[in-house]
Amino acid sequence: MKYPIGKFIGKDGYQLHEKKNRNFILMIRVIKTVYIWVVVLGLASAKLHAQDIQNIGVPYVENFPKNIYQSGNQNWSITQDEHGVFYFGNSEGLLSYDGRFWENHQIPHHLIVRSVAADNKGHIFTGGYGEMGYWEYDEKAILKYHSLTNLVKDKSKLNNEIWKIYVDNNQIIFQTFANIFIYNNQTNTIKVIEGNGSFIFMFKVGKRYLIGTANNKIYELINDKLNLLKGSEGISGVLSILPYGDNSFLVGTAKNGLFLYNGERFTKWESEANDFLKTYQLNNGVKIFNKYFAFGTILNGVIILDQNGKIVQHINKSGGLQNNTVLSLFVDNSQNLWVGLDNGIDRVELNSPLYFYFDKNGAFGTVYSSIIFNDKIYLGTNQGLYYSNWNSDPAKRQSFNFKFIPGSQGQVWDLSVYDGNLFCGHNNGTYLVKDNTIEKISSISGGWTLKKMNSSPDKLIQGTYTGLVIYQNIKGKYIFSHQIDGFNQPCRYVEQDNRGNIWVSHPYKGIFKINLSSDLRTVKSTKVYDENYGIPTTYGINIFNLDGRIVFSSDSGFYVYDEISDRFAKYNELNDKIGSFSSSNKLIKADDKKFWFVDHGKVALANFSNAGKISIDSSLFNVINGRMVKNYENISKINDNLFLISVDDGFVIFSKKVFPDRSVALPKVFIGKIENITSDNYLITESGLISKQVSIPYSQNSIRINYSLPYYRQGEIKYQYLLDGYSNSWSSWSASSQKDFTNLPYGKYNFKVRAIVNNVTISSISQFEFEIIPPFYATIWAWMFYLIIFSVLVYFFRIFYFKKLEKHQRNIQKHLQEEQDELLRQENIINEQKLIKLKNEKLQAELESKGREVTNSAMNIVYKNELLQKIKDEIANLKDKEGKKLAEEQLRKVEKIIDESMSNEQDWNLFETSFNETHENFFKKLKHDYPDLVPNDLKLCAYLRLNMSSKEMASLLNISLRGMEIRRYRLRKKLSLPHDKNLVEFLIEL
Repeated sequence: MKYPIGKFIGKDGYQLHEKKNRNFILMIRVIKTVYIWVVVLGLASAKLHAQDIQNIGVPYVENFPKNIYQSGNQNWSITQDEHGVFYFGNSEGLLSYDGRFWENHQIPHHLIVRSVAADNKGHIFTGGYGEMGYWEYDEKAILKYHSLTNLVKDKSKLNNEIWKIYVDNNQIIFQTFANIFIYNNQTNTIKVIEGNGSFIFMFKVGKRYLIGTANNKIYELINDKLNLLKGSEGISGVLSILPYGDNSFLVGTAKNGLFLYNGERFTKWESEANDFLKTYQLNNGVKIFNKYFAFGTILNGVIILDQNGKIVQHINKSGGLQNNTVLSLFVDNSQNLWVGLDNGIDRVELNSPLYFYFDKNGAFGTVYSSIIFNDKIYLGTNQGLYYSNWNSDPAKRQSFNFKFIPGSQGQVWDLSVYDGNLFCGHNNGTYLVKDNTIEKISSISGGWTLKKMNSSPDKLIQGTYTGLVIYQNIKGKYIFSHQIDGFNQPCRYVEQDNRGNIWVSHPYKGIFKINLSSDLRTVKSTKVYDENYGIPTTYGINIFNLDGRIVFSSDSGFYVYDEISDRFAKYNELNDKIGSFSSSNKLIKADDKKFWFVDHGKVALANFSNAGKISIDSSLFNVINGRMVKNYENISKINDNLFLISVDDGFVIFSKKVFPDRSVALPKVFIGKIENITSDNYLITESGLISKQVSIPYSQNSIRINYSLPYYRQGEIKYQYLLDGYSNSWSSWSASSQKDFTNLPYGKYNFKVRAIVNNVTISSISQFEFEIIPPFYATIWAWMFYLIIFSVLVYFFRIFYFKKLEKHQRNIQKHLQEEQDELLRQENIINEQKLIKLKNEKLQAELESKGREVTNSAMNIVYKNELLQKIKDEIANLKDKEGKKLAEEQLRKVEKIIDESMSNEQDWNLFETSFNETHENFFKKLKHDYPDLVPNDLKLCAYLRLNMSSKEMASLLNISLRGMEIRRYRLRKKLSLPHDKNLVEFLIEL
């Protein structure tokens, strides 16, 4: 358990102890802070000192010609602000550049801007003839100029150019050839210091301000006074003063070269650059990486010296500059050297791992192959073989003077070194190269590629226009042995696998697998592989050895051969890990676990050191993309650190030691111009990053936002944005540096943007807040008006509603009464319908009863007639006592009575009456439709309607069955019935 100390030592003792503790803790914190800063500064210094400028070729130079930045030719001064934006003192005004967009700003009277300086507090100070002032963003983030000349009381002192501007805390120093103006931004006053003789230029060295004069002296500005620098008498034409070492200065003069000043006296600096600077007229200088010195000249570009005075670099027009006259130099936050020229602006990427040598005059043509051998660099071109001396001492600067090797004229395809022999594969054959001479060892034309055989280490196999060639090593020197018989196809790529098979790629026919005899003189077997064996095409398939495995490149990716299935399959383990470079057409070994991949002009370096993982870097080589000879790309290893890359018009040196530090945080994305694009385009603000409270009318609710990353190095930059208030998710990464938003709803928005470089490092988020002002109909006053109108409408609606409600209630009562009346009427109708139904049912019952009566009546007549007929028949057969028949006369009387009874019309009349009661209008309709019908026909129709049988009807009609059939037949004819129509159905349907 812990106890407070005060409990044991008393209150006073505790307070004293507590005070000592606080002091001790404060002291510890201070020590920690100091220690952290020492470590940070130490690491930064170590990193800075570790950066080296290569002495081979020239660094990458990015040109910004006049047609790009759209302003004047001359660029007199350069500065960079806290956002990473550059400003140039240009002959047509102040020129700004944010990494993507250029903008020109005019000072009063369209003067030349000779000098420019940023105070990193939002102010850009500029000077011209008789004019000095500063630029700052106003409340709308529009860059505005504020002149300070009104603070100078004696206007005659302004009749000079402002050549230099320096920011010293709250003071800004403007220098002309006649005066020094010191502006205090707190008191808003200017103090004028007149010169002891004419000034030349002022220089800031650390925290000291030195100025050379025309009377061959140097003065130091201390507390607003000029003090003669000790020992400076006689030093004339001072154009540059740079810090050297801890307490010394390096002074550059116009005509006398370089001097070192140790605080007491000036001594001549013995440097190989002195004569150069005297001849080509030194004009300015800057310090780089804290250990190099860059000097701009009037006549011959820029030279860079190390601390020993040795020339490390010379960059002029032939080395990439647009112009040899250097008006200004500036080193930015990324240690790029910016060069303001008499015609243009250039950026020199000193910390790039790539250095260049270009044949600006076209002296040796297009480079197909290059190599360094025995302290010489050789270039194989379309014109022949060239060489120059190569200094293997890394401390010495390389200079090149390429010369043509006699007898090598023509196309050079390949330069290779094996066992101390340099081979030159040529259109005319193959040569051994020694110094500046060549010896032809083979006349077989087209030495495309040369490989050492795995099965015979003392032999080389070469692919040519017309087949394969073998070279034999005899006592350290290779000689031509023979051409292999049995194969005469062009062999652009040749590799031997672990089984001894020779693989050859044909430009158009696919892949050949060749098995040679044991003496390597003849072909034992040849097999051609085409699409049927799994390769995507027979065109452009190349063969390479990737860490001991034969791989086959194509536009569809890399393939490998499977011995068991005798087929090719995609090498997905490789393709998936190298991304877009899976379609590479060239693979070159860099060292043990690194390989170069060349994808139709794009270059990447892949590292296979970690098992199962491949890291591939292409961003470093963007600058040489498309500059290599297609399908003849060549990269050779100089040593463990350097590689030689052939390009169209020269070569590039790649240094592994100068890999950029990608752990360094990126700058924030600079949100620049915000433009309205609704109808008439106009500028809303020049900087969305700086602007505050930007309000945009609803009628102008379509805007364009421009943004850029102030990243001034080679790299692939992509952007991602999000507009809060409009969307909820980030956009996909895109190289586009502007975004249009159209028809934005009113409301508040926050535009966020960030950048990613080389798909690795992501910047922090930059934001731009703005508001789309509601339209007049959506303002607070409009809503108040709407509220008043709504209240009035509610009031009148209430009155209208209650009136309508009262009317509605009356209508409801009326409607209820009508419904009740209707209900009663419906009930009456229903009752009447029920009554009618009952009557109908009664009538139907009566009708059915009548029908039964009719039927019964008819049947009774039938039965009666049948009975009478039987009686008649019996009577006809009666005999007297003697067995004789009765007299005819007696029988006729009886038969007559019987016949009269059977044909009694009274029966028919009764039947007809009953039938009409049940079958209303039957006879009327028959008579109407068929007037030819006679009474007997009507009787027959009635009996048929009752569906009686022929026998029954014959009995009723007192005729025979035969007569009955005849009558039916005749009736059908009278009724004109078709043959297939049933007579009974017809009468029932009638």
